[in-house]
Amino acid sequence: MTGSEKREELRSALESTRAQLEATNARIEARAGRNLFFAILSGLVFGGVFLVSLLLVKELFVVLVAALVGVALVELASAFRVAGRRVPRIGVVLGGLTVVVGAYLWGAEGMLLGLFAGSALLTVWRLLEGLLPAWETPPRTLIRDVFSGLFTLVYVAFLASFTVLLVAADRGEWWVFSLVLIVVSVDVGAYAAGVTLGRHKMTPRISPNKTWEGFIGAAIVAMAVGVLASIFALQQPWWVGIILGVVVLLTATGGDLTESLIKRNLGVKDMSSWIPGHGGFLDRLDSVLPSAVGVYGVALVLGVV
Repeated sequence: MTGSEKREELRSALESTRAQLEATNARIEARAGRNLFFAILSGLVFGGVFLVSLLLVKELFVVLVAALVGVALVELASAFRVAGRRVPRIGVVLGGLTVVVGAYLWGAEGMLLGLFAGSALLTVWRLLEGLLPAWETPPRTLIRDVFSGLFTLVYVAFLASFTVLLVAADRGEWWVFSLVLIVVSVDVGAYAAGVTLGRHKMTPRISPNKTWEGFIGAAIVAMAVGVLASIFALQQPWWVGIILGVVVLLTATGGDLTESLIKRNLGVKDMSSWIPGHGGFLDRLDSVLPSAVGVYGVALVLGVV
């Protein structure tokens, strides 16, 4: 065999291998609904930022939460506009930051007061917009716009602020770390089991990629990770990890389905395309937001917060 024939054979082998990898990735993406390579890469980047901010300086974590809340609020407000509901972007971001700052400075009471203040600010902002000719909207949409904005505040800023309450507690950084770790384990467990074993659709009308096999896989992984996190990170009995695993399994799955239902009703596929392989920031926070409330509730019962 001549040198040119060897090079041609090598080139053909490489092209065949590349075609097989692309076909495999396409099948995985079709079943999972995301690009696996970009999802893992961007997940590692944001995971590193999260750990640095959480474990080094708690104040940096609060700043990170505020930044994520601001971006997620803009995403959801923009999605509402696709459906014809004018949620003020600036007004909702200012209202959301009021909630986060209130939680950081004055705890649970400050978070509630911040929610009331932020809701009032958003409502007044939207009413003032209606008086400006450039932003004039038919009066019949005003109430719908206000309630959509209030939902945005509660769904994103209020729920996210529970992580601020958690991190302020004794060893609170480890509770937040365990929260995110178990949420990720639910996602990974459901993804792995769903792609390899998934046959029976869980909610085909809301989220076609979810399967009962994936849910079972998520349950097993979540409780296993919960036990490890409870013993080594939280310094709690092993059974606390079982409770955390079950709570986060239900809240993370429910949060994911809730956001899927919101997107379906608003007619959008992803909240944005800012994170490669993941969509928008809210697409990654959908499981964390309700899970923060669940984990905070467990910590409250145990007397940690």
